Amino acid sequence: MELGLNGKTALVTGASRGIGLAITEALAAEGVRVVGAARTVTPELEKAAAAAVAADLSTREGAEGIVAEAVQAVGGIDFLVNNVGGGDADRMVVGGFLDIPDEQWAEVFGLNLFSAVRTTRAALPGIIERRGAVVNISSGSARVPTGSPVAYAEAKAALTLFSKRLSEEVAPLGVRVNTVSPGVIGSPLWRDEERFGGKVAEAFGVPHADLLAGIPSQFGIASGRIGEPEEVADLVAFLLSDRALNIHGADHVIDGGTLKAA
Repeated sequence: MELGLNGKTALVTGASRGIGLAITEALAAEGVRVVGAARTVTPELEKAAAAAVAADLSTREGAEGIVAEAVQAVGGIDFLVNNVGGGDADRMVVGGFLDIPDEQWAEVFGLNLFSAVRTTRAALPGIIERRGAVVNISSGSARVPTGSPVAYAEAKAALTLFSKRLSEEVAPLGVRVNTVSPGVIGSPLWRDEERFGGKVAEAFGVPHADLLAGIPSQFGIASGRIGEPEEVADLVAFLLSDRALNIHGADHVIDGGTLKAA
């Protein structure tokens, strides 16, 4: 299927690994010149992207600065993929509502919501001029509250509604804004024992490998397996493409059938 992406440009945040890296690689394979932004630039990102830039997107300066650097690197932005999210596992309290300090709420919302708000605000004038598109990576957790980490599902729910709200404003201008909401994906967030998956396993007192093996049954994943970053990336590429010109303000769940509501 011809996606019509060749020669376009994109800014992808949180692009150094996992879903962000897979999106960068998928778009680059379609002929898109991608600027990949991440707090730490990896060799894999440098290989895939037309330009790789280190930035702390949890700050206003980082979010606004990366847009300016992307425009300078590739001459303008057709597509924006706000993928950065999650949080630092070593600073995340895994517990109930009463266990969570204000600082965690602020950090989680800063990274998972306000990074997208700020980056979009900086990039949107150019995207409007080019009649481009924005895809925000939310989460299936935004639809069904999860026990932990507190604040993550709430921040992603806000991101999903922000996307819908923005779409209502810019769709008449020829700009598409959509959301992709993955379920559990086999990215380093879950598979790396030093990150969130390892933190959850430690909290429940089970080996990390056993936690991963039990996720499909524990989460009720109809397909019987967790998803892969490349599957999310293919969906994002389609939503950015000419094949999706009349898809506006939609939230696309890719979770192997975890969500049971119609």
